[in-house]
Amino acid sequence: MRPFAPVRVPVLLTLSLCAFATPAAAADPGPVKPGGAAAAAAAQAPDRWAAFRGFLGVWEGTSRGAPGTGTVRREYRLVLGDRFIEVRNASTYPPQEGNREGELHEDVGYISLDRARSVHVLRQFHLEGFVNTYAAPAGSPPASPLVFTSEAIENIAPGWRARETYRFEGPDELVEVFELAAPGKDFTTYTEARLKRVR
Repeated sequence: MRPFAPVRVPVLLTLSLCAFATPAAAADPGPVKPGGAAAAAAAQAPDRWAAFRGFLGVWEGTSRGAPGTGTVRREYRLVLGDRFIEVRNASTYPPQEGNREGELHEDVGYISLDRARSVHVLRQFHLEGFVNTYAAPAGSPPASPLVFTSEAIENIAPGWRARETYRFEGPDELVEVFELAAPGKDFTTYTEARLKRVR
């Protein structure tokens, strides 16, 4: 996850995105082979990733915020039979005023759909040992900002919250805002990343 200022841990976000399916779906039939009634039903079923296919690919850009100014490289890809989206993020902050040692941050995330709650879940695993679990309402339309709010953060002081907001400014331009809230406080921006698709 990102470094939390109180513990001076490196940070940056990751992320990304989620699965899309109707809440009424009782079970996931998995990949469907061509032909037959199953194929016909699959052709009529909504695309579970409809709201998030725009994230798939490799992105590069910059990040500004509490750690300073740095570069970001991120990849979103479908994995495990297209049931999940994997997010791999690397953020580099060179030595600079306010962060004289600089820092390298890496994290890996997975997006899933929790059908029972009708929410998309993003789980991030960070180099520093943090594990962030975020949730966003299922069915977020592609045109709307996608907002993940933390449900749990492992290995940090109790009461801290995090929020990640993703907004497209074109098919190949993505803005990500990472916010933190200390116990009993409101969210404040920690970093903002501006990314462009490279493939």
